[in-house]
Amino acid sequence: MRLRAPIVLPCDPACSVLRDAVVDVVDGRISHVGPAATAPEVDLPTRSLTGILMPGLVNTHAHSPMTVLRGMGGDLPLMRWLTEVIWPAEARMTPADVRAGMVLGSVEMLRAGVTTSAEMYFHGAEVASAVLETGARMVLAPAIIDAPGWDWRALLAEIDAWIDTDGLRMGPGERVELGYGPHSAYMLPPEALTAVGESARARGALVQIHVAESLPEDVKQRAAHGSVPALLESAGLVGGRVLAAHAVHLSDSDIALFARHGVSVAHCAGSNAKLASGIARVPDLLRAGVPLGLGTDGPASNDDLDLWEEMRWTAMIARVSTMDSTVLGAVDVLLLATRGGAAALHRDDIGTLAEGAWADMVHVGVDDPAFAGGLDVSDEQLLANLVWAAGSRTVNDVWVAGEQVVADREPTKVDRAAAQAATREITHRLTA
Repeated sequence: MRLRAPIVLPCDPACSVLRDAVVDVVDGRISHVGPAATAPEVDLPTRSLTGILMPGLVNTHAHSPMTVLRGMGGDLPLMRWLTEVIWPAEARMTPADVRAGMVLGSVEMLRAGVTTSAEMYFHGAEVASAVLETGARMVLAPAIIDAPGWDWRALLAEIDAWIDTDGLRMGPGERVELGYGPHSAYMLPPEALTAVGESARARGALVQIHVAESLPEDVKQRAAHGSVPALLESAGLVGGRVLAAHAVHLSDSDIALFARHGVSVAHCAGSNAKLASGIARVPDLLRAGVPLGLGTDGPASNDDLDLWEEMRWTAMIARVSTMDSTVLGAVDVLLLATRGGAAALHRDDIGTLAEGAWADMVHVGVDDPAFAGGLDVSDEQLLANLVWAAGSRTVNDVWVAGEQVVADREPTKVDRAAAQAATREITHRLTA
């Protein structure tokens, strides 16, 4: 197909604004992007859109099945929230509960224009099945922990066998990528981190791990190793594709370590603020060349899966923490939510409208007060309105691998009302 729109945002490094442009899609991938006036003649069905066509957003850290836990312990600090409320509730969740929660979370994200999410959760087969049903894209890290009832060696072996059997990517349009989800340095012994790193590097897989989210969580690890990043380095976890979630409490040497080893960061501004975990050093990470994307964290710690909000949170917290209103602008956070998220996941085939990339696209409508001046404004003002004033409510249509998965704000592959109804009984049971 060919999509034509008054505004196309490829989200290339320059954040170009293409006016009256087309995007051609063949076999789920983008074959051409450019002005309509110079577009090649092709034998493709053409659809004209109003508004803005842009890449799907990339959520670099989420636990989306936790939609069924939303609102539980919402006013507690991180470690009390986990130990007193969330972990006991999760222990009662069945595989079917996880699947239902993931379906609803995936629907919520697609309706917000989030086409890819990096998920860490247990019952990975159910999480993958849910995403294949909704048509979204996911980088899945089945959780690995060392706790009563959980054997980290068995969990690691299961992921090894899954990747060895099915490969790193699976599903139509390579919708699901498999990886490893060691929860954290405080939930696993160093030998487990070593083993995970070895398995992941042998398979070229992404490792997702919580790092230095809050000060109380890893006191023992910092005392023994100086910092959590130093522990990860000594354990041999870094060196391949590694994504550190949160990474709030980092020293200059920690940031340099990440840059040296190519470790990326999933910045979860909203969750960090809600749980009072702290303020991540985003400007310093970016200056050091650390790949950084935006994440929502889970829908019980944020409490939504809206990456448009994370763009604004990221910019505003960075500005007020540095007392510099220029430190992160609209263009900066838009690129962090798209191509930056792809880079954080060590991917170059999502997060941008470019030849060869997957056709994961979002149509933003401009019949909204956010675009009071319409589209006939400067590029700078257009991008400012998109980031600062618009949001998920303006997302009209979404495609993943060229397949339309949201039309007129409703999912096309699953029934939203049924997905919402399916979680109600689960939530009531888990909160009883």
